[in-house]
Amino acid sequence: MDPPADRPRYRATLLFAAAALAAASLDPLTFFTGRSHGTGTIRILFKRTQPLHVTSVGRPDGRGGIVLDQVVRQGSEPPKTRRWVLSPNSPTTLTGTLTDASGPVSGSVAGNALSLAYRMKGGLSARQTLTLQPGGRVLLNHMTVRKLGLTVATIEERIVKD
Repeated sequence: MDPPADRPRYRATLLFAAAALAAASLDPLTFFTGRSHGTGTIRILFKRTQPLHVTSVGRPDGRGGIVLDQVVRQGSEPPKTRRWVLSPNSPTTLTGTLTDASGPVSGSVAGNALSLAYRMKGGLSARQTLTLQPGGRVLLNHMTVRKLGLTVATIEERIVKD
């Protein structure tokens, strides 16, 4: 298929589209290095929806990965701390640990989205999808926690890189 007769405009459109696609690509280790904060809600089965606030500080681990320390405030409960340690296995996959997990964390990146999965204490399994928004400074986090196939909790969070 031949490009339109207005070749310079056609090329500019292609360059703009390519730049937009490159900007939409998510590098989770870069995004979470430094400070970020999240606000959202958590809905637990048979409970009222509660506000959720998370402050994070990430730093390189010296081996190509990241250590992410977080303070989580859920409703009126006392703040909790947790730590993620994530390392890339390939350009699109990563593994690691999380304070709340009872086993390894696995993740994959596809374009502007990071998918994470891990098991938690009490037979719970968690799946998160973090989607980078245009501009590259905001991630939307959707998390589902299941037990025996039943959704027992969901989180909707907006994470902003400071």
